[in-house]
Amino acid sequence: MNAPIRRGACPRLAAPMPTGDGFLARLLIAGTVGLDAMAGLCRSARRHGNGILEITSRGSLQIRGLTATSAAVLADDVAVLDIDAVDGVPVVTDPLSGLDPTEAADAGELAATLRAALAAEPLRLDHKIAVAIDGGGTLGLDLLRSDVRLRAVADRGAILWHVAVGGTADKSCALGVAQPRHAVEVVTRLLRTVAAYGPAARAVDLMRSKDDSLRRAVAGLVAAAPSPPLRRPVDAVALHVVRDGRVALGLGLPFGHARAAELECLIDAARAAGASGVRTAPGRVLLFVGLAPTAAEDLRAAAARLGFVIRPDDPRRFVVACAGAPICGSATVPAREIAAAVAATAAPLLDGSVTVHLSGCPKGCAHPNAATLTFVGTDDGCGLVVGGSARDRPAGAVAADAVPAAVGHVAAEMVRARRPGETSADVLARIGAAQVAAIVAEAHHV
Repeated sequence: MNAPIRRGACPRLAAPMPTGDGFLARLLIAGTVGLDAMAGLCRSARRHGNGILEITSRGSLQIRGLTATSAAVLADDVAVLDIDAVDGVPVVTDPLSGLDPTEAADAGELAATLRAALAAEPLRLDHKIAVAIDGGGTLGLDLLRSDVRLRAVADRGAILWHVAVGGTADKSCALGVAQPRHAVEVVTRLLRTVAAYGPAARAVDLMRSKDDSLRRAVAGLVAAAPSPPLRRPVDAVALHVVRDGRVALGLGLPFGHARAAELECLIDAARAAGASGVRTAPGRVLLFVGLAPTAAEDLRAAAARLGFVIRPDDPRRFVVACAGAPICGSATVPAREIAAAVAATAAPLLDGSVTVHLSGCPKGCAHPNAATLTFVGTDDGCGLVVGGSARDRPAGAVAADAVPAAVGHVAAEMVRARRPGETSADVLARIGAAQVAAIVAEAHHV
């Protein structure tokens, strides 16, 4: 337990990472997990760890509180449970791949082939590198930050894969389209090129530096083509029609975590409702699949009683928090405790147009993107960043225990200043970052 904690590192099932409450193991799960297997994983989390499980922003599953010895036993349990937990470069697919009647292609099939190819060619890459493969269905991956992005597009009766690099769909750089038979080679060449710039290199860095090596790497395999249109985001916390007249029910984990005992109760309710299995989804969501529409409502009601997020407009969906102190060794403030209080006191602000981020330290692991309000743990309290990320320079400061009241004060001022038809984001943009910071400082100044 005395191993150093390297900032910027990412845990994996095969390489758990030490943190404040022991070792942390991360599983990227491919496809559907049977309910019995998921219940078994919860029991393993209680037996080998501290019983806390998390779903990350990318949809990975994390188990906390492990020891160096029990982490190895957990990996053995996962193998026995027949859970398809993939390792290596994270290759993320749209969460309903293979089940979504609106998808252009099954992203899961391509992802499996790509993972096998990458396993045969180990590359020294940054731990944050990720590949997104989007089949073009309802729950797309436009908002997921990825180094390489593939999206299935229909072209005169055929399917092509649109290729882009560096960031979310709206920020990435489009390279063109590739034939399905070339898709794996395209991704492999792009990752090889990134790896050639060193183990800390990212695709977005190459594009920002005007380096055209990524384009050269796929010359002859990618043809020029317009980017597919951005899609309106569909929240995974909802009912989704899948094949065979069934539905999938998305349920959120409050601030991305739950205790194993709570999840076991939810799995029991899913079993009683007739669900065939569960998938993880970006946005810290579990998708229960194989449900009849009427039975899904019974499961939703049970989830509400257990404290899970059942509505996309739940204020907790718009407050992002890392594990915080004392769970994470890098954190200086109890981010999740603060987040729960913020969601309760600032509900009028949290209308879906804004995001409040509680980060235990400047790494910003839970939300690397900019947020409307970001509170960053420091030795003296929390720094306030307006319209930026946890890595940006704070515009002010507030005591950690005063953050909920300060955000509540912002919410009250926003309600007073709101004009007809304005969202919270509209109001805050109109009054400006400096005034928002002044409102926080006026409420509780450090």
